[in-house]
Amino acid sequence: MLPVVPPPPTLRLSVDTQALAANWRALDALSGTASAGAAVKADAYGLGVDTCVPVLRDAGCALFFVAHWSEVADVIRHVPGDRIAVLHGPMSEADCAYARATGAVPVINSLEQAELWQASGGGLCHLMVDTGINRLGIGPSDARDPRIAALEVDMLMSHLASADERTAMNRMQAELLGEAAESIAHRRLSLANSAGIALGAGFAFDVTRPGIALYGGVPREELAGHIAPVVRIEAQLLQCRHIAPGEGVGYNAQFIASTHMRVGTVSIGYADGFLRQRGAGNALLHEGRALPILGKVSMDMVVVDLAEAPELAAGDWLAVPWDIADAAQQKGLSPYEMLTVIGHRLRRESLSSA
Repeated sequence: MLPVVPPPPTLRLSVDTQALAANWRALDALSGTASAGAAVKADAYGLGVDTCVPVLRDAGCALFFVAHWSEVADVIRHVPGDRIAVLHGPMSEADCAYARATGAVPVINSLEQAELWQASGGGLCHLMVDTGINRLGIGPSDARDPRIAALEVDMLMSHLASADERTAMNRMQAELLGEAAESIAHRRLSLANSAGIALGAGFAFDVTRPGIALYGGVPREELAGHIAPVVRIEAQLLQCRHIAPGEGVGYNAQFIASTHMRVGTVSIGYADGFLRQRGAGNALLHEGRALPILGKVSMDMVVVDLAEAPELAAGDWLAVPWDIADAAQQKGLSPYEMLTVIGHRLRRESLSSA
């Protein structure tokens, strides 16, 4: 028996793969003599590993960063395991065994992880040095520890805490990484994230690790002319209706009509990542016309005012603003959150556009 094919979805996420590839190439060029990798953790920041990793690989990217060991399996379908770095490092013998089975390279973050990795047989690894963000990484004072000296370190890394700001801390972190490099044998150095690339050659070292800028984010103004939007989200009108003065819309009747109105119910809600703080005061779009959101965002639906587009009917598509470089759209969310909160069913309907 043939499987039943589901009907077309009422919401869709489009990834502009040409823009994604162009963004990586721009960031690689801005990295100077360094090579740009790509952060593809969190399902390529919500846009889909299966969509994004092949595009980045074919554009020339040779190194991919994930956070969890559970993310390796998706990426390894597209690139060899030894091109995948796992930022959280090994926490157990099982993690070490998985690294050896897949070829994925652990990022060692502590003396305990260094000891665990060596006890499991050692081999190539990366090493994170904490230079001020106080999250993961060995302290600079641990650089001469015998457990660190025993490691076969490919990439010696650190992570900038405030690369999107003008602060002396950026230079201090670069200097601390340089000092650690004098004590720890390594092949390559890496510090700059997306914003760090914009800080210039003094932060690029050998490998840069762009993330948000790949997907259309502009964490520093210097990148504005180099980064193109990647995401387009659309949702379908489910129903149109007329409401009378005094009638409410949605939960708790947060919006009350003051006149006769024609409104439309749209197939997107907070389960898809269109969170409630993006509701009141915002609008969906149709051919450039703004259709204000009325009342609260529901789990699966929002209601919009159709006054500016009276011809629309159920089945028509509306554009859902999702430009992560536009601060006005963020409504308290960072660009990172706007991408990574995209819901599973919307990601499942991801379309690639050349």
